[in-house]
Amino acid sequence: MWNKNPNPIIIMKLTTLITGAALALGTTAAAQVFSSEPPTHEFNYVNDRFADIEVLRYKVPGFEDLTLNQKQLVYYLTEAAIWGRDILWDQNCKYNLPIRYMLEDVYENYKGDRTLDPQYKAFETYLKQLWFANGIHHHYSTDKFVPAFSREFLQAELAKLPADARWRPMEAELLEVIFNPAVYAKRVNQAEGQDLILTSANNMYEGVTQKEVEDFYANKKNPDDATPISYGLNARVTKDKDGKVVEQVYRLGGYYSDAIAHIIENLEKAMQFAENETQRATIAKLVEYYRTGDLKTFDDYSISWVEDTASQVDFINGFIESYGDPLGMTGSWESIVNFKNIPASHRTEVLSSEAQWFENNSPVDPRFRKEAVKGVSAKVITAAILAGDAYPATPIGINLPNANWIRAAHGSKSVTIENITQAYDEASHGNGFNEEFVIDKPTCELLDKYLFITDNLHTDLHECLGHGSGRLLPGVDPDALKAHGSTLEEARADLFALYYLGDPKMVEMGLLDNPDAYKAEYYKYILNGLMTQLMRIEPGKDVEEAHMRNRKLIAEWVYEKGHADNVVELVKRDGKTYVKINDYRKLRELFGQLLGEVQRIKSEGDYEAGAALVEAYGVKVDPAVHKEVLDRYAHLDIAPYRGFVNPTYRQVRNGNGEVVDVEIEYNEDYIPQMLRYGKHYNGLK
Repeated sequence: MWNKNPNPIIIMKLTTLITGAALALGTTAAAQVFSSEPPTHEFNYVNDRFADIEVLRYKVPGFEDLTLNQKQLVYYLTEAAIWGRDILWDQNCKYNLPIRYMLEDVYENYKGDRTLDPQYKAFETYLKQLWFANGIHHHYSTDKFVPAFSREFLQAELAKLPADARWRPMEAELLEVIFNPAVYAKRVNQAEGQDLILTSANNMYEGVTQKEVEDFYANKKNPDDATPISYGLNARVTKDKDGKVVEQVYRLGGYYSDAIAHIIENLEKAMQFAENETQRATIAKLVEYYRTGDLKTFDDYSISWVEDTASQVDFINGFIESYGDPLGMTGSWESIVNFKNIPASHRTEVLSSEAQWFENNSPVDPRFRKEAVKGVSAKVITAAILAGDAYPATPIGINLPNANWIRAAHGSKSVTIENITQAYDEASHGNGFNEEFVIDKPTCELLDKYLFITDNLHTDLHECLGHGSGRLLPGVDPDALKAHGSTLEEARADLFALYYLGDPKMVEMGLLDNPDAYKAEYYKYILNGLMTQLMRIEPGKDVEEAHMRNRKLIAEWVYEKGHADNVVELVKRDGKTYVKINDYRKLRELFGQLLGEVQRIKSEGDYEAGAALVEAYGVKVDPAVHKEVLDRYAHLDIAPYRGFVNPTYRQVRNGNGEVVDVEIEYNEDYIPQMLRYGKHYNGLK
């Protein structure tokens, strides 16, 4: 599970690179640590800005301190990561790759004035949007991009290109997909009451209906299986020539075989530099899974991966998160290569060591608690490369594996990606958000002083303990919540984190130095859920992305349920709306009550109650509040979405051709990186 690509404006004053000791002492000690750091403004975090997007760079501190073997391991895992890029493009929509090939040809062969021609400038912005979203649909809203250049402009440029271009046979079809707003309008449709497969443009299904897919997998599942595979995780569902529903499995020799072959090649090279036998065996099991497509082998790999807590270098690689599937089953391809930030991992280690206490004291029905929490490990990591569905937009926290039975029997591994939050923070200084949206100066000061600590702790609790908490009752289908499963799972993890942030245990463990520090995160969360995240929604649209629905559901529910006691209030001042929290302790109680209900829904597989909760609180937008938020944001120079260019890694060889070092460089810009990836990692020709 992801804590995915947070709204950059809500990371107010996230300070960076805090050591574990500083975290234990609180923000005063943190400030002392930072006072001795060199100025960070010397590193150019902002790389590009277009449409509603800002592209940043991120540092990889500590890479130079790794051993040569560890650097080689990172290098080949990075190569394996980038080779999966085109898989995601094709999963997102079957026309994405030929459209990209066509538009990149136009870009590289354009002979006009790139600075003055408004048609070309609109074309370039459109291409940048496609690169960022890994396709023709917005990475967050999943709505299809609307080009601001004309069909005539593009046709004129296409006419100048070679007649044998690889996209040429599809030219008319591709133009229709680009310019007809009714064609493939939505990558992931979540509208209640519609056939979510027929109305979604992704390429995970072809020629099948939602009912046919649900019946297909229902017939495969055994309700008495205590260790079920993740049905549909690595397959495209279609029909054979006889009209029978079948899977096209993602594997070597199967669907996406050419790209998978490159991934395997680099994973096998990485194995030579594994830090220990456990890690080597884990990579070998992943290779076996890619060769066979066997989901039981994927479970074996996941168990081996979660039990490897000794390796400093780590990675995820494969078909993992299912947010891109309207049914929440098929995993989008992604990879992140990383290594442990040893000093900063102190706080996550403290939390994971108390996992059983948190489970035992959770405000949920004891029937839904785990009797024995197993194998919870957590760490703060430094990302070395982002790829697939984690690039350019990326999560700031991850908890895996997703299979409930593996979590229960073998535990889970949670990470907080601190060099990514550093990049967000450094690019956010002085953006005017607090002055515009926070109700008063004392609340601003509270956020300035404690939001870094509490925001990071929220991510830690969400990933480390929230996703791993609770249990399904025997016989409950892990996919019982269907299209609403992702939203409710994210709500469950967020509520767990919010509830415990306000617990005295945080101070007792030395993770906070002030019992009121949690209020900073509470205020930010409610403000974001009720108001400020709406800046990402187009006028007249519903909330559809799972994380946004989750935050809105929680904020709207506690606002309504706390109305009689005036727990949360919307205050009007000078024509503007502000959030005011009048009773933080009662707010915490409400978080606990909602956590109890969401856990019940998940544990019992109560689809009807889950759907009702999401639809009532997480979907519909108040148009007056929405307009106000958009108008107020219009005065701020803040991009709603942010993502990253990757650093580059280069093997250094001596006169005998032996690798003597791996160097990291931060000199590649957004457009050159996208063009290079397209040329050199074209795995699905």
